[in-house]
Amino acid sequence: MTEAYIYDAARTPRGKGRPDGSLHEVSSVALSARLLNAVKERNGLSGHAVEDVIWGNVTQVKEQGGCLARSAVLESDLDESIPGLAINRFCASGMEAVNLAANQVRGGAGDAYIAGGVEMMGRVPMGSDGAAIAVDPALAFKTYFVPQGISADIIATEYGFTREEADALAVESQRRAAQAWAEDRFAKSIVPVRDQNGLAILDRDEYLRPGTTLEDLARLKASFKEMGETMPGFDKVAMLKYPHLDRIEHIHHAGNSSGIVDGAAAVLVGNAEFGKAHGLRPRARIRATAKIGTDPTIMLTGPVPVTEKILRESGLAISDIDLFEVNEAFAAVVLRFMQAFQVDPARVNVNGGAIALGHPLGATGAIIIGTLLDELERQDKTLGLATLCIASGMGAATIIERV
Repeated sequence: MTEAYIYDAARTPRGKGRPDGSLHEVSSVALSARLLNAVKERNGLSGHAVEDVIWGNVTQVKEQGGCLARSAVLESDLDESIPGLAINRFCASGMEAVNLAANQVRGGAGDAYIAGGVEMMGRVPMGSDGAAIAVDPALAFKTYFVPQGISADIIATEYGFTREEADALAVESQRRAAQAWAEDRFAKSIVPVRDQNGLAILDRDEYLRPGTTLEDLARLKASFKEMGETMPGFDKVAMLKYPHLDRIEHIHHAGNSSGIVDGAAAVLVGNAEFGKAHGLRPRARIRATAKIGTDPTIMLTGPVPVTEKILRESGLAISDIDLFEVNEAFAAVVLRFMQAFQVDPARVNVNGGAIALGHPLGATGAIIIGTLLDELERQDKTLGLATLCIASGMGAATIIERV
């Protein structure tokens, strides 16, 4: 089978996902197009250089509706002969776009793809698409549906994680992210967003709260306690599914959960012939990809079984992996991953994660692949694994190998 390589990984800075966020004036299509132009320029692409643009985004309504990928291609300077495919696997959409591109290359369906995603959460609010899993009573009844924050608190309850442990992980995420920016560790991948006059709108992640302390977080109210304990009583729904639990411990809040932000990310994936034709050197090989379905109520445990699956299918052991990126959707997700595999925390989310930097839903999967690659190069390491939990009970993972 043909090998699939990563030639480039780029992302925008993440802006606060609200009306006063720096990227709020930029549409999803415009931000995507600017990033596609950056990939084109950085790699000297012209004509029908790539087979397709595969673009993830989660809330596919309003400006993010239709086939956003094709709209972005037409808005960009890419050749109009390049089509576009919009996909949605919730929080793993950006990763799934990269994985799909890699597997298309492996199968011989084109020499190269641009894959990634976008989410403008300040312009198209999460949940505004009216997803059936949340609003269809018949489906919600069958799946024992609870909101994701409740699911994160169920993980904490089931696996014994305390508020203090979750807050400590959040403080460390902030510290690592601040250090990464101070040391320019993101410089290779960041594409500043500029206005029509070439002036920078945003050139660094703005959600970051450096200097956050445990004392700061201790003052925050648990975000999901009220919705769990009062009508419609999601705690009671959860305990119907898990009768061995006599209560749900509500430990998550805004400070130890992922931030709502705007952003986009792209990865250039191609075979060896593509690199030779364009004078590009591959940075990494996509060693393996995997996805899996999991319990839809607890919902966010997918990184554990999908990591077991990808290791089994690739013939690798957890000890073979040098670095990990585990999306910080909620602190308990990462705590559970480290608990399950007994992984050294120093090898997980080395440069902070979504708690500190934010989680632009459709882009995050591509972001963490790029962050992982940059860090493997910085530390002169070889193998990295990126994984995300996914709404409705799924998991996705990618293993990359420096070349």
